[in-house]
Amino acid sequence: MIGADAIVKCLEIEGVKNVYGYPGVAICPFYNSILQSDIRTILVRTEQNAAHMASGEARISGKPGVCAVTSGPGATNVITGIATAFADSIPMIIITGQVNSELLGSDVFQEADITGAVESFVKYSYLVKDAQDLPRIMKEAFYIASTGRKGPVLIDVPIDIQNQPLKNFHYPEEVNLRTYKPTVKGNTAQIKKVIKELNNAKKPLICAGGGVFLADADDELQKFAEEKNIPVVSTMMGIGVLPTAHPLYFGMVGNNGKPYANKAMNDADVIIMIGARVADRAVNRPELISNGSKTLIHMDVDPAEIGKNALSTIPLVGDAESILEELTSSEIDGDYSAWIKELTAARKAFKPSRKPNAKFVDPAEFVRKLTTDMIDGSIYVADVGQNQIWSCANIVIGKGRMLTSGGMGTMGYAIPAALGAKIAAPKRQTVAVCGDGGFQMSMCELATYAQHNVQAKIVVLRNGYLGMVREYQHYTYDDAYSMVKLDGDPDLSHIAAAYGFDYLLLKNMKDSDDVIKKFLNDKKSVLLEVIVDPNDVVKPE
Repeated sequence: MIGADAIVKCLEIEGVKNVYGYPGVAICPFYNSILQSDIRTILVRTEQNAAHMASGEARISGKPGVCAVTSGPGATNVITGIATAFADSIPMIIITGQVNSELLGSDVFQEADITGAVESFVKYSYLVKDAQDLPRIMKEAFYIASTGRKGPVLIDVPIDIQNQPLKNFHYPEEVNLRTYKPTVKGNTAQIKKVIKELNNAKKPLICAGGGVFLADADDELQKFAEEKNIPVVSTMMGIGVLPTAHPLYFGMVGNNGKPYANKAMNDADVIIMIGARVADRAVNRPELISNGSKTLIHMDVDPAEIGKNALSTIPLVGDAESILEELTSSEIDGDYSAWIKELTAARKAFKPSRKPNAKFVDPAEFVRKLTTDMIDGSIYVADVGQNQIWSCANIVIGKGRMLTSGGMGTMGYAIPAALGAKIAAPKRQTVAVCGDGGFQMSMCELATYAQHNVQAKIVVLRNGYLGMVREYQHYTYDDAYSMVKLDGDPDLSHIAAAYGFDYLLLKNMKDSDDVIKKFLNDKKSVLLEVIVDPNDVVKPE
């Protein structure tokens, strides 16, 4: 057995089914060894998307996604995908080939200090110096990626180490890292404080973030909210923790959130923040929820997040599922019916201020119709830009999932992430929605769908602009537009045909019901082009 064989053996032991990547000489020993395995290899068309595909698989499977690329530009190309996963705490293993150990630091062909380059975007990284260390390193990497606050771990393996024989192969049964001991069970004294606050509260509120999904705690959160009758709002990454039609769910908070969700945050006397970073998109003025006028209970598996952006009254470190189970079984007898009645009235009174142009497709109404017709339990992957905000504000979810790039806001994420999600759950209907700018960042991956026989359902909301930036320039620079017009865009019907996709076009809402049904019922891969008013905005004037 050589080092490359050992890496593959470790992946098999960890139950890895798929590896996304792009070969090159420095990673060829690994890709040669994997031929003797049942692990499926998916050739991407650019390395960044290997990480996005691994991310999509990880978010649906709950297990670390794996990608493997070569040294130099292969490794540097994957950095944006690593940073995207890190920002959203997605568990991932990235294996990079590297030049011969003896040549490190010599600036030889396709050498890049990838461990140094990704230092701020990974939970941990390894530069392997001895093939005998590989089983231990692989075991540690999977453990670090999938415990505590989850995230990407990079393993850089020089080509000579991949070819180095192992004296013996022993995969450790457990990991014991002296400096890494993530907390799972919440502190009993802190939980008692939470219970006391809820018993005294008149207007409690749960604000759920993406950490709820990462802890596999969405069912437990719903049970807790229902049994204690506590209303719920979510950050962008927490959309779907409760069905959007649930009477206790009051929408997404933040700059682009629902007014009644932001009202709930402003008026609540006790806020339980679960698995959320209190970042600027969700809470643009954190001092308003930590100024002493209300109790902020911040629950997170990562102690570094608690108090970073907002001062918490009761910090609570631990796994969300474990803590919610304990809270659900506790006696909490507060009566919040008047509070829920108040929020329900605010939701009913809300009148959307959108004035869509009837000559085009209304993207908000389109998203509502599309997601209403999607099978319950489906996966909706939103890209970044106006399409993301229209999706978040109008999506209809039951037991499905919405995936998007939240923390990093990476354009081009939807198409590759949807492929990874579809591979993780091939029987679940999966739809990627992007703008025409984001589509062109990843349209090369239509070839990956075709090559690996993965069904694609892709929607392109086309307005001929980088819409979110155009909207910002509209409001900030009085319509002085700079580098936002997408002149030279391709004919999407020809793009679809080139990759063997079916093609559909929707120009206005009149035909939307029929076109959406055709799109969702098509057994082949299909590209749906949706024409949106170039002047449409996320925030109505």
